[in-house]
Amino acid sequence: MSGSGPMVATVLPVLNEEKYIEACLESLIQQSLPAEQHMVLVLDGGSTDSTLEKVERMVALSQRTNGPRIELHSNPEKYVAQARNLALKILPSSVQFTVEMIGHCTVDRDHLEVRFNEWNLLEEEHTKPLGGVGVKVLPRKGHHSLVESWIEGCLTSPLGSGNGQFDGFKSRGVTQVPAFAMHSRQALESVNGWDTNFITSQDSDLSMRLLNAGFILARTPATHVRMVKRSTLSKWWKMGHRYGFWRSKILRKHPNRASFREFLPWIGAIVTVSLFAIGTPLAGFLPACYGTVLLLEGLRSALKSRRFSSVFGVPICLVMLHSSFSVGLIDGLIRMGRASQDR
Repeated sequence: MSGSGPMVATVLPVLNEEKYIEACLESLIQQSLPAEQHMVLVLDGGSTDSTLEKVERMVALSQRTNGPRIELHSNPEKYVAQARNLALKILPSSVQFTVEMIGHCTVDRDHLEVRFNEWNLLEEEHTKPLGGVGVKVLPRKGHHSLVESWIEGCLTSPLGSGNGQFDGFKSRGVTQVPAFAMHSRQALESVNGWDTNFITSQDSDLSMRLLNAGFILARTPATHVRMVKRSTLSKWWKMGHRYGFWRSKILRKHPNRASFREFLPWIGAIVTVSLFAIGTPLAGFLPACYGTVLLLEGLRSALKSRRFSSVFGVPICLVMLHSSFSVGLIDGLIRMGRASQDR
């Protein structure tokens, strides 16, 4: 890449983000990285609320305060993968790195500066080319509603976080699933960007293709993104189903990405039904174990959050996550349509 101008662009696909977009852009305007080195590309997928007006207001604010360049573009094809591919086409040639974010996130003032420091450290530690570096995902700041607190408790549980974007990792190192990654533009272009067949899990597919192309992916706890999670149980269920649905599509394309853990609910259900069918006294063993573990997780979360309601709220969210994801897995195997939207 050559030419004068910003070296990093934050790519921000949005759709109806009027509640959060101003806080998101404000956190990017206030970055400690020199403004001339950074730009923000907002790609709107057809918002029908006041998102566009608020983005334009933040564009003007950034201009008045000598902040980074913010550009607003239309994303006619609506979805995230299409938005990010469009960004690769319209970004100036000076941009060597892209940072993937969404409209309901915020970052600390030194976020981009720390990202570059960590990128340089990781390049020194590895001989293979670095394709992308992810960060930790933390809860949003401020008071959380009752359901939000249950969902956060669920995501901090080993039964709810897995090793994906909500993993509470503590050390810098390689990974297969970098969350909110900063990618090398050269790496992205070498694998032809994102697969637009995915409307969720497009980052998982991209990561597999980058790994197959010889790049390494890493993550660092040195900085983080604060993300707004779901605020109702119905949205939580829909999210779990959507991720399960598209997880099936990922596994059909990348079978080696499969994890025994994600099939445990179905394995447990089949074993339990089989034991009941043959009338053995052991039929209730697995449900009893599952219930006990859920109760312990509820108690742990209640002690940590100091909310008594987490004793039953976190187990409810865990059961909903396991069941909705598992139903989504099967749905994704038998249905070729698109998953329902939950935002």
